[in-house]
Amino acid sequence: MLKKFEFFAAKRYLKAKRKGLFTIITTVIAIAGISVGVAALVTTLSVMNGFQHDIQEKIIGAQAHIVVYGKMDADIYEKFEKILHANPLIESSAPAIYGQAILTVNNNSTGVVLRGLDPEKEKKVNKLDKFLIKGSWHLPKGETLPPIVLGQELAYNMSIVIGDEIVLISPQSVATSIGTFPRMKKFKVSGFIKTGYYDFDNTMVYTGLKSASEFLNLKEQITGISIKLFDIDKSEEVASKLSKILSFGYAVKTFAQINSTLYAALKLEKYVMFLILTLIVFVAALNIASNLILLSIEKTRDIGILKAIGATPKQIQKIFWWEGLMIGTTGIILGILLGLGLCWVIANHSPIELPSDIYYLTKVPVAVRWQDIVVIILGSYFLCFLAILYPAYRSSKINPVEAIRYG
Repeated sequence: MLKKFEFFAAKRYLKAKRKGLFTIITTVIAIAGISVGVAALVTTLSVMNGFQHDIQEKIIGAQAHIVVYGKMDADIYEKFEKILHANPLIESSAPAIYGQAILTVNNNSTGVVLRGLDPEKEKKVNKLDKFLIKGSWHLPKGETLPPIVLGQELAYNMSIVIGDEIVLISPQSVATSIGTFPRMKKFKVSGFIKTGYYDFDNTMVYTGLKSASEFLNLKEQITGISIKLFDIDKSEEVASKLSKILSFGYAVKTFAQINSTLYAALKLEKYVMFLILTLIVFVAALNIASNLILLSIEKTRDIGILKAIGATPKQIQKIFWWEGLMIGTTGIILGILLGLGLCWVIANHSPIELPSDIYYLTKVPVAVRWQDIVVIILGSYFLCFLAILYPAYRSSKINPVEAIRYG
Protein backbone atom coordinates (compact mmCIF):
# COMPACT_ATOMS: atom_id res chain seq x y z
CA MET A 1 0.00 0.00 0.00
CA LEU A 2 1.37 3.39 -0.98
CA LYS A 3 2.03 5.78 1.84
CA LYS A 4 0.46 9.20 1.82
CA PHE A 5 2.76 11.89 0.52
CA GLU A 6 2.43 14.07 3.65
CA PHE A 7 3.21 11.24 6.07
CA PHE A 8 6.12 10.02 3.91
CA ALA A 9 7.67 13.52 3.77
CA ALA A 10 7.19 14.09 7.51
CA LYS A 11 8.84 10.77 8.32
CA ARG A 12 11.81 11.56 6.04
CA TYR A 13 12.25 15.00 7.61
CA LEU A 14 12.14 13.53 11.11
CA LYS A 15 14.69 10.81 10.34
CA ALA A 16 16.91 12.95 8.12
CA LYS A 17 20.22 14.17 9.45
CA ARG A 18 19.78 17.79 10.55
CA LYS A 19 22.30 20.59 10.25
CA GLY A 20 24.08 20.66 13.58
CA LEU A 21 23.00 19.14 16.86
CA PHE A 22 20.69 21.91 18.02
CA THR A 23 17.59 20.83 16.12
CA ILE A 24 18.15 17.19 17.12
CA ILE A 25 18.47 18.20 20.77
CA THR A 26 15.22 20.20 20.61
CA THR A 27 13.42 17.13 19.24
CA VAL A 28 14.77 14.95 22.05
CA ILE A 29 13.85 17.61 24.63
CA ALA A 30 10.32 17.85 23.22
CA ILE A 31 9.84 14.07 23.43
CA ALA A 32 11.42 13.89 26.90
CA GLY A 33 9.34 16.80 28.19
CA ILE A 34 6.06 15.23 27.08
CA SER A 35 7.15 11.85 28.46
CA VAL A 36 7.96 13.30 31.88
CA GLY A 37 4.74 15.31 31.99
CA VAL A 38 2.56 12.35 31.01
CA ALA A 39 4.40 10.05 33.44
CA ALA A 40 3.89 12.58 36.24
CA LEU A 41 0.16 12.72 35.46
CA VAL A 42 -0.21 8.93 35.40
CA THR A 43 1.76 8.43 38.61
CA THR A 44 0.18 11.27 40.60
CA LEU A 45 -3.41 10.46 39.64
CA SER A 46 -2.84 6.75 40.34
CA VAL A 47 -1.43 7.49 43.81
CA MET A 48 -4.34 9.85 44.56
CA ASN A 49 -6.78 7.18 43.34
CA GLY A 50 -5.06 4.73 45.67
CA PHE A 51 -5.47 6.99 48.69
CA GLN A 52 -9.08 7.73 47.74
CA HIS A 53 -9.84 4.02 47.36
CA ASP A 54 -8.13 3.25 50.67
CA ILE A 55 -10.11 5.94 52.51
CA GLN A 56 -13.32 4.75 50.87
CA GLU A 57 -12.64 1.18 51.97
CA LYS A 58 -12.13 2.36 55.56
CA ILE A 59 -15.31 4.46 55.51
CA ILE A 60 -17.45 1.71 54.00
CA GLY A 61 -15.87 -0.81 56.33
CA ALA A 62 -17.08 1.19 59.33
CA GLN A 63 -20.41 2.38 57.92
CA ALA A 64 -22.69 1.09 55.17
CA HIS A 65 -23.42 1.84 51.53
CA ILE A 66 -26.73 3.50 52.41
CA VAL A 67 -28.28 4.57 55.73
CA VAL A 68 -31.97 5.32 56.36
CA TYR A 69 -32.32 7.81 59.22
CA GLY A 70 -35.47 8.22 61.32
CA LYS A 71 -37.12 6.83 64.45
CA MET A 72 -39.05 3.59 63.93
CA ASP A 73 -40.60 0.98 66.19
CA ALA A 74 -40.63 -2.76 65.56
CA ASP A 75 -43.67 -2.70 63.25
CA ILE A 76 -42.30 0.06 61.01
CA TYR A 77 -38.89 -1.62 60.94
CA GLU A 78 -40.42 -4.92 59.76
CA LYS A 79 -42.37 -3.03 57.08
CA PHE A 80 -39.19 -1.31 55.85
CA GLU A 81 -37.33 -4.63 55.91
CA LYS A 82 -39.86 -6.11 53.48
CA ILE A 83 -39.44 -3.10 51.17
CA LEU A 84 -35.65 -3.45 51.26
CA HIS A 85 -35.64 -7.21 50.63
CA ALA A 86 -37.90 -6.69 47.61
CA ASN A 87 -35.14 -4.68 45.92
CA PRO A 88 -32.77 -7.03 44.00
CA LEU A 89 -29.88 -4.54 44.33
CA ILE A 90 -29.89 -4.73 48.15
CA GLU A 91 -27.81 -7.51 49.69
CA SER A 92 -28.50 -7.07 53.43
CA SER A 93 -29.55 -4.61 56.11
CA ALA A 94 -29.18 -4.10 59.87
CA PRO A 95 -30.91 -1.93 62.52
CA ALA A 96 -28.92 0.88 64.12
CA ILE A 97 -29.18 3.60 66.74
CA TYR A 98 -27.28 6.87 66.45
CA GLY A 99 -26.82 9.38 69.23
CA GLN A 100 -24.41 11.73 70.95
CA ALA A 101 -23.02 11.55 74.44
CA ILE A 102 -20.27 12.71 76.76
CA LEU A 103 -17.85 10.00 77.83
CA THR A 104 -16.49 10.42 81.35
CA VAL A 105 -13.71 8.37 82.93
CA ASN A 106 -11.03 9.16 85.52
CA ASN A 107 -12.24 12.78 85.79
CA ASN A 108 -11.73 13.25 82.03
CA SER A 109 -14.56 13.92 79.58
CA THR A 110 -14.96 14.07 75.81
CA GLY A 111 -17.79 14.14 73.29
CA VAL A 112 -18.48 10.91 71.41
CA VAL A 113 -20.89 9.49 68.85
CA LEU A 114 -22.80 6.49 70.16
CA ARG A 115 -23.82 3.68 67.83
CA GLY A 116 -26.18 0.99 68.96
CA LEU A 117 -26.01 -2.18 66.86
CA ASP A 118 -26.69 -5.89 66.63
CA PRO A 119 -23.23 -7.46 66.15
CA GLU A 120 -24.55 -10.47 64.22
CA LYS A 121 -26.55 -8.37 61.76
CA GLU A 122 -23.95 -5.61 61.59
CA LYS A 123 -21.26 -7.94 60.21
CA LYS A 124 -23.48 -8.46 57.14
CA VAL A 125 -23.42 -4.77 56.15
CA ASN A 126 -19.84 -3.69 57.00
CA LYS A 127 -16.46 -4.85 58.34
CA LEU A 128 -16.72 -3.62 61.93
CA ASP A 129 -16.42 -7.18 63.22
CA LYS A 130 -13.07 -7.55 61.40
CA PHE A 131 -11.88 -4.22 62.83
CA LEU A 132 -12.36 -5.47 66.40
CA ILE A 133 -8.68 -5.82 67.32
CA LYS A 134 -9.03 -6.51 71.07
CA GLY A 135 -11.73 -7.91 73.29
CA SER A 136 -15.27 -8.81 72.24
CA TRP A 137 -18.73 -7.36 71.66
CA HIS A 138 -19.91 -9.19 74.78
CA LEU A 139 -18.85 -9.46 78.41
CA PRO A 140 -18.52 -12.69 80.36
CA LYS A 141 -21.65 -14.04 82.00
CA GLY A 142 -22.37 -12.58 85.38
CA GLU A 143 -21.45 -9.01 84.46
CA THR A 144 -24.20 -6.59 85.38
CA LEU A 145 -23.00 -3.62 83.35
CA PRO A 146 -23.69 -3.44 79.59
CA PRO A 147 -20.64 -3.84 77.30
CA ILE A 148 -19.25 -0.99 75.20
CA VAL A 149 -16.59 -1.04 72.47
CA LEU A 150 -14.40 2.03 71.90
CA GLY A 151 -12.33 3.29 68.99
CA GLN A 152 -8.67 2.55 69.64
CA GLU A 153 -7.57 6.20 69.35
CA LEU A 154 -10.27 7.28 71.79
CA ALA A 155 -9.20 4.62 74.27
CA TYR A 156 -5.55 5.61 73.89
CA ASN A 157 -6.24 9.32 74.36
CA MET A 158 -8.39 8.69 77.43
CA SER A 159 -6.03 6.04 78.90
CA ILE A 160 -8.78 3.41 78.91
CA VAL A 161 -8.12 -0.34 79.03
CA ILE A 162 -10.45 -3.29 78.60
CA GLY A 163 -12.43 -3.85 81.78
CA ASP A 164 -12.58 -0.18 82.77
CA GLU A 165 -15.93 1.25 83.78
CA ILE A 166 -16.99 4.44 81.98
CA VAL A 167 -20.00 6.74 82.25
CA LEU A 168 -21.95 8.13 79.31
CA ILE A 169 -23.92 11.33 79.84
CA SER A 170 -26.80 12.04 77.47
CA PRO A 171 -27.73 15.54 76.25
CA GLN A 172 -31.29 14.68 77.29
CA SER A 173 -32.36 15.48 80.83
CA VAL A 174 -34.37 13.47 83.33
CA ALA A 175 -37.05 15.28 85.31
CA THR A 176 -37.33 14.21 88.95
CA SER A 177 -39.19 15.48 91.98
CA ILE A 178 -36.14 17.41 93.12
CA GLY A 179 -35.18 18.87 89.72
CA THR A 180 -33.78 18.09 86.29
CA PHE A 181 -30.64 15.98 85.93
CA PRO A 182 -28.69 14.75 82.90
CA ARG A 183 -29.34 11.14 81.90
CA MET A 184 -26.33 8.94 82.75
CA LYS A 185 -25.49 5.27 82.32
CA LYS A 186 -22.48 3.21 83.34
CA PHE A 187 -20.83 0.80 80.85
CA LYS A 188 -17.92 -1.61 80.95
CA VAL A 189 -15.33 -1.57 78.18
CA SER A 190 -15.29 -4.93 76.38
CA GLY A 191 -13.15 -4.22 73.30
CA PHE A 192 -11.36 -1.83 70.95
CA ILE A 193 -11.96 -1.14 67.26
CA LYS A 194 -9.40 0.10 64.76
CA THR A 195 -10.93 1.02 61.39
CA GLY A 196 -7.89 2.94 60.15
CA TYR A 197 -9.93 6.14 59.79
CA TYR A 198 -8.94 8.54 62.55
CA ASP A 199 -12.27 10.37 62.89
CA PHE A 200 -14.06 7.09 63.55
CA ASP A 201 -11.43 5.67 65.88
CA ASN A 202 -11.30 8.86 67.93
CA THR A 203 -15.03 9.61 68.29
CA MET A 204 -17.09 6.43 67.97
CA VAL A 205 -18.33 4.13 70.74
CA TYR A 206 -20.42 1.02 70.11
CA THR A 207 -22.90 -0.87 72.27
CA GLY A 208 -25.91 -3.15 71.89
CA LEU A 209 -29.28 -1.95 70.61
CA LYS A 210 -31.01 -2.47 73.94
CA SER A 211 -28.38 -0.56 75.95
CA ALA A 212 -28.32 2.32 73.46
CA SER A 213 -32.12 2.51 73.43
CA GLU A 214 -32.31 2.63 77.23
CA PHE A 215 -29.58 5.26 77.46
CA LEU A 216 -31.18 7.53 74.83
CA ASN A 217 -34.70 6.85 76.18
CA LEU A 218 -35.93 5.59 72.80
CA LYS A 219 -38.36 3.04 74.32
CA GLU A 220 -37.05 0.15 72.17
CA GLN A 221 -37.08 2.20 68.97
CA ILE A 222 -34.22 2.40 66.49
CA THR A 223 -33.07 5.50 64.62
CA GLY A 224 -31.70 4.03 61.40
CA ILE A 225 -31.19 1.11 59.04
CA SER A 226 -27.78 0.30 57.53
CA ILE A 227 -27.94 -1.12 54.01
CA LYS A 228 -25.36 -3.00 51.96
CA LEU A 229 -25.67 -3.29 48.16
CA PHE A 230 -24.33 -5.90 45.78
CA ASP A 231 -22.82 -3.07 43.71
CA ILE A 232 -21.66 0.07 45.52
CA ASP A 233 -21.84 2.06 42.27
CA LYS A 234 -25.64 1.69 42.40
CA SER A 235 -25.89 3.53 45.73
CA GLU A 236 -27.21 6.80 44.26
CA GLU A 237 -29.82 4.93 42.20
CA VAL A 238 -31.04 2.83 45.13
CA ALA A 239 -31.07 5.80 47.53
CA SER A 240 -33.20 7.80 45.08
CA LYS A 241 -35.72 4.98 44.76
CA LEU A 242 -35.91 4.45 48.53
CA SER A 243 -36.48 8.16 49.10
CA LYS A 244 -39.56 8.01 46.88
CA ILE A 245 -40.89 4.84 48.52
CA LEU A 246 -40.36 5.67 52.20
CA SER A 247 -42.79 7.98 53.95
CA PHE A 248 -42.08 11.58 54.98
CA GLY A 249 -39.81 11.96 57.99
CA TYR A 250 -37.13 9.50 56.88
CA ALA A 251 -33.85 10.56 55.25
CA VAL A 252 -31.92 8.28 52.90
CA LYS A 253 -28.21 9.01 52.48
CA THR A 254 -25.39 7.26 50.66
CA PHE A 255 -21.89 6.84 52.10
CA ALA A 256 -20.70 9.64 49.77
CA GLN A 257 -23.39 12.03 51.04
CA ILE A 258 -22.64 11.21 54.68
CA ASN A 259 -18.96 12.01 54.07
CA SER A 260 -19.58 14.71 51.44
CA THR A 261 -16.97 17.12 52.85
CA LEU A 262 -14.19 14.55 52.65
CA TYR A 263 -15.13 13.38 49.16
CA ALA A 264 -15.43 16.97 47.91
CA ALA A 265 -11.93 17.72 49.26
CA LEU A 266 -10.48 14.62 47.56
CA LYS A 267 -12.10 15.48 44.22
CA LEU A 268 -10.91 19.08 44.41
CA GLU A 269 -7.36 17.99 45.24
CA LYS A 270 -7.32 15.55 42.33
CA TYR A 271 -8.68 18.18 39.93
CA VAL A 272 -6.12 20.78 41.00
CA MET A 273 -3.22 18.32 40.71
CA PHE A 274 -4.42 17.28 37.25
CA LEU A 275 -4.59 20.93 36.17
CA ILE A 276 -1.11 21.75 37.49
CA LEU A 277 0.53 18.70 35.93
CA THR A 278 -1.27 19.34 32.63
CA LEU A 279 0.63 22.63 32.47
CA ILE A 280 3.85 20.60 32.47
CA VAL A 281 2.64 18.75 29.37
CA PHE A 282 1.65 22.06 27.78
CA VAL A 283 5.11 23.51 28.38
CA ALA A 284 6.61 20.38 26.84
CA ALA A 285 4.25 20.74 23.87
CA LEU A 286 5.64 24.24 23.28
CA ASN A 287 8.97 22.54 22.61
CA ILE A 288 7.29 20.80 19.69
CA ALA A 289 6.28 24.21 18.34
CA SER A 290 9.84 25.52 18.62
CA ASN A 291 11.19 22.37 16.99
CA LEU A 292 8.80 22.68 14.03
CA ILE A 293 9.60 26.37 13.60
CA LEU A 294 13.31 25.49 13.45
CA LEU A 295 12.49 22.76 10.94
CA SER A 296 10.51 25.17 8.76
CA ILE A 297 13.48 27.58 8.74
CA GLU A 298 15.95 24.78 7.99
CA LYS A 299 13.78 23.31 5.22
CA THR A 300 12.63 26.59 3.67
CA ARG A 301 14.23 25.71 0.32
CA ASP A 302 12.71 22.20 0.36
CA ILE A 303 9.28 23.63 1.11
CA GLY A 304 9.66 26.08 -1.76
CA ILE A 305 10.59 23.23 -4.15
CA LEU A 306 7.61 21.14 -2.99
CA LYS A 307 5.24 24.04 -3.60
CA ALA A 308 6.87 24.72 -6.97
CA ILE A 309 6.20 21.16 -8.16
CA GLY A 310 2.56 21.30 -7.07
CA ALA A 311 2.27 20.76 -3.33
CA THR A 312 -0.65 22.75 -1.91
CA PRO A 313 -0.50 24.82 1.32
CA LYS A 314 -2.80 22.23 2.94
CA GLN A 315 -0.35 19.44 2.10
CA ILE A 316 2.52 21.47 3.57
CA GLN A 317 0.47 21.93 6.74
CA LYS A 318 -0.20 18.20 6.91
CA ILE A 319 3.53 17.45 6.69
CA PHE A 320 4.11 19.51 9.82
CA TRP A 321 1.00 18.09 11.50
CA TRP A 322 2.29 14.57 10.92
CA GLU A 323 5.77 15.43 12.20
CA GLY A 324 4.37 17.11 15.33
CA LEU A 325 2.01 14.19 15.98
CA MET A 326 4.84 11.68 15.58
CA ILE A 327 6.91 13.58 18.16
CA GLY A 328 3.89 13.87 20.47
CA THR A 329 2.88 10.23 20.05
CA THR A 330 6.41 9.05 20.85
CA GLY A 331 6.46 11.22 23.98
CA ILE A 332 2.97 10.11 25.09
CA ILE A 333 3.71 6.39 24.61
CA LEU A 334 7.01 6.64 26.47
CA GLY A 335 5.29 8.70 29.20
CA ILE A 336 2.50 6.16 29.66
CA LEU A 337 5.01 3.30 29.87
CA LEU A 338 7.21 5.28 32.28
CA GLY A 339 4.21 6.23 34.43
CA LEU A 340 2.92 2.66 34.61
CA GLY A 341 6.43 1.47 35.44
CA LEU A 342 6.70 3.99 38.28
CA CYS A 343 3.27 2.92 39.57
CA TRP A 344 4.43 -0.71 39.61
CA VAL A 345 7.62 0.21 41.48
CA ILE A 346 5.71 2.29 44.05
CA ALA A 347 3.10 -0.43 44.56
CA ASN A 348 5.55 -3.34 44.87
CA HIS A 349 8.81 -1.77 46.02
CA SER A 350 7.70 1.48 47.62
CA PRO A 351 10.72 3.76 48.14
CA ILE A 352 8.69 5.70 50.74
CA GLU A 353 7.74 4.11 54.06
CA LEU A 354 4.75 5.84 55.65
CA PRO A 355 4.46 5.95 59.47
CA SER A 356 1.73 3.41 60.26
CA ASP A 357 0.62 5.21 63.43
CA ILE A 358 -0.38 8.26 61.36
CA TYR A 359 -1.57 6.84 58.02
CA TYR A 360 -2.48 3.29 59.14
CA LEU A 361 -0.57 1.92 56.14
CA THR A 362 3.12 1.55 55.41
CA LYS A 363 3.15 1.68 51.59
CA VAL A 364 1.88 4.37 49.24
CA PRO A 365 -1.37 2.99 47.73
CA VAL A 366 -1.64 2.95 43.93
CA ALA A 367 -4.76 2.41 41.80
CA VAL A 368 -4.36 2.81 38.02
CA ARG A 369 -7.66 3.58 36.27
CA TRP A 370 -7.99 3.22 32.53
CA GLN A 371 -10.40 6.19 32.44
CA ASP A 372 -7.61 8.45 33.70
CA ILE A 373 -5.18 7.02 31.14
CA VAL A 374 -7.62 7.77 28.32
CA VAL A 375 -8.16 11.35 29.55
CA ILE A 376 -4.38 11.89 29.84
CA ILE A 377 -3.78 10.60 26.30
CA LEU A 378 -6.58 12.68 24.75
CA GLY A 379 -5.57 15.79 26.70
CA SER A 380 -1.92 15.41 25.70
CA TYR A 381 -2.83 15.00 22.03
CA PHE A 382 -4.98 18.15 22.23
CA LEU A 383 -2.12 20.18 23.70
CA CYS A 384 0.27 18.84 21.05
CA PHE A 385 -2.21 19.76 18.32
CA LEU A 386 -2.43 23.33 19.65
CA ALA A 387 1.37 23.57 19.57
CA ILE A 388 1.47 22.38 15.93
CA LEU A 389 -1.04 24.91 14.55
CA TYR A 390 1.20 27.97 14.23
CA PRO A 391 4.32 26.27 12.76
CA ALA A 392 2.15 24.41 10.23
CA TYR A 393 0.32 27.60 9.23
CA ARG A 394 3.58 29.57 8.99
CA SER A 395 5.20 26.97 6.76
CA SER A 396 2.20 26.80 4.41
CA LYS A 397 2.51 30.55 3.73
CA ILE A 398 6.14 30.41 2.53
CA ASN A 399 6.58 31.97 -0.92
CA PRO A 400 8.13 29.30 -3.19
CA VAL A 401 10.05 31.79 -5.38
CA GLU A 402 11.71 33.50 -2.41
CA ALA A 403 12.28 30.17 -0.67
CA ILE A 404 14.16 28.74 -3.67
CA ARG A 405 16.06 31.95 -4.32
CA TYR A 406 17.11 32.79 -0.75
CA GLY A 407 16.62 29.42 1.00
